[in-house]
Amino acid sequence: MSRDILRANAHELARQIAAGERSSEEITRAHLDQIAAVDGAVHSFLHIESDRALEAARRVDAKRAAGETLGPLAGVPLALKDVFTMTGAPTTAGSKMLEGWVSPYNATVTQRLLDADIVILGKTNLDEFAMGSSTENSAYGPTRNPWDLDRTPGGSGGGSAAALAAFEAPLAIGSDTGGSIRQPGSFTGTVGIKPTYGGTSRYGQIALASSLDQPGPCTRSVLDAALLHQVIGGHDPLDATSIDAPVPDIVGAARSGDIRGMRVGVVKELGGEGYAPGVEQRFRETVALLESLGAEIVEVSCPHFDYAMAAYYLILPAEASSNLARFDAMRYGLRVGDDGARSTEEVMAMTRGAGFGEEVKRRIIIGTYALSAGYYDAYYGSAQKIRTLIARDFRAAFEQADVLVSPSTPTTAFRIGERIDDPLAMYMNDLCTTPSNLAGNASASFPVGLSPDDNMPVGFHVMAPAMADDRLYRVGAALERSLETTWGGSLLERIPTLEGSFA
Repeated sequence: MSRDILRANAHELARQIAAGERSSEEITRAHLDQIAAVDGAVHSFLHIESDRALEAARRVDAKRAAGETLGPLAGVPLALKDVFTMTGAPTTAGSKMLEGWVSPYNATVTQRLLDADIVILGKTNLDEFAMGSSTENSAYGPTRNPWDLDRTPGGSGGGSAAALAAFEAPLAIGSDTGGSIRQPGSFTGTVGIKPTYGGTSRYGQIALASSLDQPGPCTRSVLDAALLHQVIGGHDPLDATSIDAPVPDIVGAARSGDIRGMRVGVVKELGGEGYAPGVEQRFRETVALLESLGAEIVEVSCPHFDYAMAAYYLILPAEASSNLARFDAMRYGLRVGDDGARSTEEVMAMTRGAGFGEEVKRRIIIGTYALSAGYYDAYYGSAQKIRTLIARDFRAAFEQADVLVSPSTPTTAFRIGERIDDPLAMYMNDLCTTPSNLAGNASASFPVGLSPDDNMPVGFHVMAPAMADDRLYRVGAALERSLETTWGGSLLERIPTLEGSFA
């Protein structure tokens, strides 16, 4: 019974709840049991909200019993990345700096989930303040990839993606600054969507880099992603960067999956040296599959993408150093050395020294240097010029193609500890995903099989123009339908069973 529940897609669970075939409480209990059974090994969650989740599930069941019309995902459990505030629940952003801090308000994303009667199971692990590409930089220990517990699930949203792959939750929310939804999606064989910048609200999301951050859905199916995107998307007056325009028909696109006549642009610069042979093989096969489904394949060149990583790793630390200045021991969380004998500056310094991890300190120092007088134009100013050139590359490419495609990541999931002492090697994981954040486009990662190199999942990256998020779902649905017919089920049916798992 539990296995059927845990392996079902979210839209099917919602249908069963609405039809009275199962209760939300039964489904929620099954997922809490699964968390209790496997999270000791995976460590997807930082905090579990068992009582509140069961209470929310019972409310949904009472609404159904009273004949109320339920939303498309009502009663379905969800894992929330611990970078979104939730009233009365801890929010740490994976940092000791915020340990013990309980939010007095809901992020807009959180509020919209609650308003849609989605049951929040708890908060998931991440690299500290979403800085990292492996979820090894969490102050609370790493998350492990359910496909192979010796490997990372990617970062920074590894907890959300691992929760899906470990069948601890059928839905999850992540945030994507340079690939933090798409890279974990690729590493765990799940679906990860970065909506158009401004398409989902950042209000109540603990900021890393304000011009890059974007909340988005993480799921096990394309339709589930569209339904969840529909719930959290749309204009929010509390976020000054929120786009005041209707969300495209993403659910219709996910149900259609018709890509006949769509022009698909293969980005010449995102492949070749540095890409694992198994990743490139699956990418080529997927492009051929799209062509067989009626798409027209063209090659496009985006010459300034070669500079995206350098620009990104100047802009992100610069904005992070500014955003994290608020964590000064005076207003939030941790305070160290406040014995009455030390100055305010000494307490700030001691708190930041004790509260921030090494990766966060590294990026704050880089960002502060890039913004300093005398170096601003040479570093931050130049990076912003590159950002403009990358946006122009996208505009030119989208005149030739409706969507652009590449591998999601150059390699499959790497082993825990393999790159932790080599930040540049770690940063290279974001090679394919950062251009979309710099330009503000919509993009996604979809699972397209296992690499013949190591039998680990491979992701297929799709990029669409801003506010054309529906194109992502058309491509994703077409791939999912065709590949699952070939495989005889979803890719996650092949994942090894975790010890103690009910799935």
